[in-house]
Amino acid sequence: MTSATSSDTHREQNLRDRWHATTAAAGATPGLDPAPYADRLLAAWAEPQRRYHTTAHLADVLARIDVLGTSAPEGSDLAAVELAAWFHDAVYRPDRSENEERSAALAERALPELGIDEARTAEVARLVRLTVTHDPAPGDANGELLCDADLGVLAGTPQEYAAYAAAVRAEYGFVPDEAFRDGRAAVLRQLLELPRLFRTGYGAAHWEAPARANLAAELAQLSGPSA
Repeated sequence: MTSATSSDTHREQNLRDRWHATTAAAGATPGLDPAPYADRLLAAWAEPQRRYHTTAHLADVLARIDVLGTSAPEGSDLAAVELAAWFHDAVYRPDRSENEERSAALAERALPELGIDEARTAEVARLVRLTVTHDPAPGDANGELLCDADLGVLAGTPQEYAAYAAAVRAEYGFVPDEAFRDGRAAVLRQLLELPRLFRTGYGAAHWEAPARANLAAELAQLSGPSA
């Protein structure tokens, strides 16, 4: 077994364990086996068209939720946020625009089958749909947690960010270089124009500055004469 395969296997087992714990915390029906749902979700996250939106991304988002959750405002629903992380890219086709809506609809079907109540299911679906814009309203603690955890990749080291950017390019391998550069540059400019990328106190303090530096560096590279 290669080290990469071993790492993937270890990650998948950790994710399965976490799924069981999260669904229990969210109020799943006792005695109902949540494993088949984990099987289907992990199979979706491992589809061959994915290069960035993989189980590694899912694990990273959940890890960042753990970091942010230690200082989450009172009343935050961490179980709903974690379930939203599981579903937020469960449906992903890089050539489609309805991924978030289809992912939210999947949550709306699956969670009631697990016995999770209507209110929490609705919150999970709302959070998944929020990842279209990553623009939670003021006071939306759950939305801030999920969006910051999802965007936290932007604040990696330059090497980590380069790997992320390369994976995004690979997912859009069907797009010609010039068209991709134009589209990606527009996304980066839109992000840089936001008054804040991160809404949680932790995200603002620890991720805002490095994320903006990474975005600016990629934009300069895309816009440069050798691009």
